[in-house]
Amino acid sequence: MNHYDYLIVGAGLYGAVFAQEAKKAGKTCLVIDKRSHVAGNIYTEEVEGIQVHRYGAHIFHTSSKAVWQYVNQFAEFNRYTNSPVANYHGEIYNLPFNMNTFNKMWGVVTPAEAKAKIEEQKREAGITDPKNLEEQAISLVGTDIYEKLIKGYTGKQWGRPCTELPAFIIKRLPVRFTYDNNYFNALYQGIPNGGYTAMVEKMLEGIEVRLNVDYLADRENLNALADKVVYTGPVDAYFGYRLGALQYRSVRFETEVLDTDNYQGNAVVNYTDAETPYTRIIEHKHFAFGTQPKTVISREYSAEWKPGDEPYYPVNDEKNQELYKKYAELAGKEENVIFGGRLAEYRYYDMDKVIESAFSCVKKEFGNE
Repeated sequence: MNHYDYLIVGAGLYGAVFAQEAKKAGKTCLVIDKRSHVAGNIYTEEVEGIQVHRYGAHIFHTSSKAVWQYVNQFAEFNRYTNSPVANYHGEIYNLPFNMNTFNKMWGVVTPAEAKAKIEEQKREAGITDPKNLEEQAISLVGTDIYEKLIKGYTGKQWGRPCTELPAFIIKRLPVRFTYDNNYFNALYQGIPNGGYTAMVEKMLEGIEVRLNVDYLADRENLNALADKVVYTGPVDAYFGYRLGALQYRSVRFETEVLDTDNYQGNAVVNYTDAETPYTRIIEHKHFAFGTQPKTVISREYSAEWKPGDEPYYPVNDEKNQELYKKYAELAGKEENVIFGGRLAEYRYYDMDKVIESAFSCVKKEFGNE
């Protein structure tokens, strides 16, 4: 059996970046993943000539030139700009909240009119010190936008009413007083031509990868194969949930091929009323300006996570943060094990931040590579 410098548990973005940089530093790596494919949650697969985002929409965006130049070594990116729309009982509004949204909602035309309308609704609501998400949202964007575009969607997303959610969840709600539908303010944005899977495969070129391997089920034998382990799985699972399970929200997808060339006219449509059971519909071909005769859509349903489900969004409340801190302490005492990525760090990470986190780990391991 070969012996490796690093055993990398998880072939997602963090694991792939670490493996690629370790290889450049002259180290040997074995990458394993319990799934039957690489690329983790950014995995894309071709259906009817369309790259389908199997675990939900992933739009690459970053303001870091170093990260942008790094990913462009492995893929050519298109010019896709994330401009989702909200559907509230058939009324269509632009997201993030901007002058197009305010014009459709109130008929206002200037930023001054929009600000005055929001101020008026805040005053009427009489909220000075927001105690929960509902009060925070109304104090940021007024009652109408809260009722139509936030209340139902957020309730579905978190599985509880907005009055029971902490205010901090939407402290940074994007509100713009310009006619700009671009969701992100990042300098660079796009989606890799040919999908994310091809990009990750390129990163892992020349590195041994074994799929359908469950690390936690065969830890002892796998650990013996390498000097050090890079673990990107759930931190609580690594320790056998000995302090209790961290909470997540999960997402369920219903994907279907439709015999039409254009189902909804946009890549992402959020359904913001409480009655529609799904949170949004993704039409995958629009991420790549597709002209295929058919289309593929995915309806997304938010769900409470339970063991066996895919963990997506950490529930970052006080209780879970306290529990994570205890697991992080245990992780710090593990010899020759590096914990990294969204599950091991119990963080909601955008893709560029995953790469930056892997970079800083690599720097510690190999110096200024």
